Amino acid sequence: MGEKNIMLEHENNGWGLFRHFKYGIWWQFIKTLSRSTVVVVFSVALIVALFYTRMLDTHVLSRGSSTKPLLTSKIYDTRPFLGHEIPLDCHTHNLTKSCPTNYPTTKDNYDLPSSATCPEYFRWIHEDLRPWAHKGITKEMVDRAKKTANFKLVILNGKAYLETYEKSFQTRDTFTLWGILQLLRRYPGMVPDMELMFDCVDWPVVPRDHYIGPNAKDPPPLFRYCGNDVTMDLVFPDWSFWGWPEVNIKPWEILMRELKEGNSRTSWLNREPYGYWKGNPAVAQTRQDLMKCNVSDKQEWNARLYRQDWGKESKQGYKQSDLASQCTHRYKVYIEGSAWSVSEKYILACDSMTLIVKPHYYDFFTRGLNPLHHYWPIKENDKCKSIKFAVDWGNTHKEKAQNIGKAASNFIQEELKMDYVYDYMFHLLNSYGKLFTYTPTLSPEATELCVESMVCKAEGREKKFMMESLVKGPSNTKPCTMPPPYDPASLLAQIKGKNSSIQEVELWEKSHWDQNMKS
Repeated sequence: MGEKNIMLEHENNGWGLFRHFKYGIWWQFIKTLSRSTVVVVFSVALIVALFYTRMLDTHVLSRGSSTKPLLTSKIYDTRPFLGHEIPLDCHTHNLTKSCPTNYPTTKDNYDLPSSATCPEYFRWIHEDLRPWAHKGITKEMVDRAKKTANFKLVILNGKAYLETYEKSFQTRDTFTLWGILQLLRRYPGMVPDMELMFDCVDWPVVPRDHYIGPNAKDPPPLFRYCGNDVTMDLVFPDWSFWGWPEVNIKPWEILMRELKEGNSRTSWLNREPYGYWKGNPAVAQTRQDLMKCNVSDKQEWNARLYRQDWGKESKQGYKQSDLASQCTHRYKVYIEGSAWSVSEKYILACDSMTLIVKPHYYDFFTRGLNPLHHYWPIKENDKCKSIKFAVDWGNTHKEKAQNIGKAASNFIQEELKMDYVYDYMFHLLNSYGKLFTYTPTLSPEATELCVESMVCKAEGREKKFMMESLVKGPSNTKPCTMPPPYDPASLLAQIKGKNSSIQEVELWEKSHWDQNMKS
């Protein structure tokens, strides 16, 4: 960097004030003062410069959602980071193309108060990691997970390093990585060293039956957004919690508030007494089958189903896809696509009784949902009759139907707030990192990843969502306290209880349709 650039940098960050003392009448005046007076003058000037620098940082950060590159002082606030923002430093990053060196990397010095006990679904972390609990995780296991991974992320001393293998669809990988960086800002120095392989494709690919038996290899630990009962992939919060720019879905913290406000616009009794679904049916046969349940001149299945054309929506400014404006029906249908769908949390948040078509996949929180308490189960192989019966039942038992819808939206608002999303990430990664039997290292292909290296070059809606979901600084509390693992008996009882509730609904349905046939 040339002398001129260095001088300009000092001018921009406030320290250029001192440069002017060396020249002109100010310097001649200072030479006439006593040493003690000079000390006083210098101290006052230092205070003014520091105040100027702080004001500059505050002004720039207040404009952080702009699509223009962020310009901040390279001087960081040297006070303890607890309770204070970690300023962005795009100015230095754009000059050096390197990440800041003075991020906080430890919270050992802070006596943080404990938070509440984590929600019940956190207990599944123990179950997901059980395949590696006995032998631990070796480098050979992690390397075998590379086969389908989009990227490998290495965390060392609280910093992240990225090795990309294949770009994901849209910005799934970008916002997944962004989310992990926010976790490191929220809990600096608390996430242990590790290497993790991440696959951003929908469906899980680590089959359980391939790793059973005395001669079977140990399974590769592979992270992704969903799993099922016949695979061993590690489920992780999906990218949309930090925003989905391609379809204008806002970061979860913002959207959750909008959904809560949307619920209040129309009371449950004043909503349309039908089952509502809007989405892309082309991605799966089961969704195409669902469309046959739409109202027609010949049949009324109590369903109102709509095709979502995202290309058209993009051109028209997403006027017909505002999620907070879709809480207008007493019942909302959730159905999987090619695998699980990110739409589930938005549907459950609407106060409507959610009608869940039998799912084959789960994400990190849905194993905490219980049929007849949080949702109504819908048969996969007879969707139309099942939906009609559910809606008729709800319209006959209005209070019970309202309670089911309210229990689901309460679950989303209280147990899926961003605090718990970050805490789930923390406990999953913390438990995962403790299983390592080797010391993670960096390959020559790995590059350091930080907030600046992502947001400073971002543009448009991508940049906007990053700024809106930016973690300002370290948390003032510890992560929630992990509940203990299930013992075999309680886990079996929970699974049996859910199956029993689903079977009960199926018996009600069968009895209803049998009586209709007789009459």
